[in-house]
Amino acid sequence: MSRKLEQAAAVAVAAMLVFTVSGAFAQDPLKGAETTRDPATASAQAPNSADSGDNSVRFVSREVVQPLPGSSAATDAPNGDRDDADVSDADSLSELVASISPDEKLSRDMRCLAGAIYFEARGEPLEGQLAVGQVVVNRAESGRFPTSYCGVVLQPSQFSFVRGGGMPTINTSSRAWRNASAIAKIAHQGLWDSEAKDALFFHASTVKPAWHLNQVARVSRHVFYR
Repeated sequence: MSRKLEQAAAVAVAAMLVFTVSGAFAQDPLKGAETTRDPATASAQAPNSADSGDNSVRFVSREVVQPLPGSSAATDAPNGDRDDADVSDADSLSELVASISPDEKLSRDMRCLAGAIYFEARGEPLEGQLAVGQVVVNRAESGRFPTSYCGVVLQPSQFSFVRGGGMPTINTSSRAWRNASAIAKIAHQGLWDSEAKDALFFHASTVKPAWHLNQVARVSRHVFYR
């Protein structure tokens, strides 16, 4: 073969290779599969219409965002009312109590809850106070007692400190009341687990009533039952 014919043949082969390779990159690799794919999933897997045209990169239909550690999206409580006291930030119940502002004005219901804690357990450790508050909360949520804290606390023949349908005067400037108020908020919002758990009844450990109930716990000077 002459040198000119050899050069012409080489040019023809090169042209065929260029055409074949460029066609492979232009072809959508999903095109053949789209005819058999479920239409409901095809749109999610298709390239974004705003792409630059490079079929080697594909995008999902929406971005995936993982919350940063400690962000509000990962730690916010469902009820949205735990913004100034977070159990995850406290190493002890006393530390949690100290973190709650004593200046907040309590609603009537919260005063009833705090009052029960104050009169029944103000001389006990914080764990004992929380256990008493937990019983009031449990009763209000049980469906077997009034649904408000005041209804539970002021219910006749339930709490010995109640007189004439009301509570005695409270020394609201005392440390005992500040603690009771903080414990009431902790019990109400479930910021700390109580040993009383799901208890609905309690009595002083110095008495022995003939109750046929399941004992849940003994915390300080009270015994708790379900």
